Amino acid sequence: MPIDANGDLEVEGLSLRSLPKVSLHDHLDGGVRPATIIELADAAGIELPHTDPTALAMWFRTQAAAGSLVDYLKTFDVSLSVMQSAENLRRISREFVEDLVRDGVVYGEVRWAPELHLTTGLSLQQAVDAVQDGIDEAEDAAESRGKSIRVGQLLSAMRQTDRVREIAELAVANRDRGVVGFDTAGPEAGYPSSRYRETFEYLAGQMFPTTVHAGEAAGPDSIRSALVDGRALRLGHGVRIAEDLEIVNREGEEVQVRFGDLARWVRDREIPLELSPSSNLQTGAIAAWGTEFGDHPFDLLYQLGFAVTVNVDNRTMSATSLTREMALLVDAFGYDLEDLESFQFNAAAGAFLPVEEREELVELIAEGFDE
Repeated sequence: MPIDANGDLEVEGLSLRSLPKVSLHDHLDGGVRPATIIELADAAGIELPHTDPTALAMWFRTQAAAGSLVDYLKTFDVSLSVMQSAENLRRISREFVEDLVRDGVVYGEVRWAPELHLTTGLSLQQAVDAVQDGIDEAEDAAESRGKSIRVGQLLSAMRQTDRVREIAELAVANRDRGVVGFDTAGPEAGYPSSRYRETFEYLAGQMFPTTVHAGEAAGPDSIRSALVDGRALRLGHGVRIAEDLEIVNREGEEVQVRFGDLARWVRDREIPLELSPSSNLQTGAIAAWGTEFGDHPFDLLYQLGFAVTVNVDNRTMSATSLTREMALLVDAFGYDLEDLESFQFNAAAGAFLPVEEREELVELIAEGFDE
């Protein structure tokens, strides 16, 4: 079933786009509108692979589908090139939230790495302020139209640089100004969370929540380090936790599985998996299971009781949206509204919000699905 990023699908008579959604793993520099990139690049004299929005969008998707995370990450040089001023960051953040509203998202967390936006003289704090200004403008505009959305910032530190502690302190300093959590991103293999253990201990001492990119380009050892050393409350992707599961018998649709200690820990403690099916396919994160969308171990993890959530990772690179990801899952695994609602409940439970606000979010989702 061909489903484009702007497509929709009805399940049990309800539009997927109209259903309330929670977005936990969504990169700012991976969600810039191609038309905006072209306009801002033209103003700054930046050369692009294409100057037609449709052609540029296709270029992103083709380049990102190289089958490796390293190649996938190269596409960000283009989007980052136009994200180096406060004005541009404010606009891109505003449009980012506008696109979430259009997709039916009621709560989102936007992750981005402030250290990647300093080439023209912005300070880290100025960059954070600019992104928050854009978020605030979009939230206010949505409210004026009778739409409800709340978006928090997740500050990502790049593993391969020496600024991980600095970004952690920046996140804590802005905890009352829109920043809801901390993340580590960038090359995963060779950069386990144990390298930054002191920083994660600092964050734990500040009672500041963390999510860690793990189990995408590296396997269970990366996940173990994220949990033990990184104090991660969620796993960024985490799809390769399935490598710690052994299928011992398969009869028709019945599958018997032996859990490894790590997989059992993640499942039993309901640690949310920020799964991004289309992205996981593009980067080769699910290569051990196959090369088609339906090969993703999403359904296996769901059926075994893991706290699976649905995410886009990078909307522009994957030419996707939460609506599209849900539609693809429905098409691949035959999910119904109850299943889709469960994924949103899992995301709401894992949101970096006070428990009272998470409960309100759960009620909002339940009302939306009941309607």
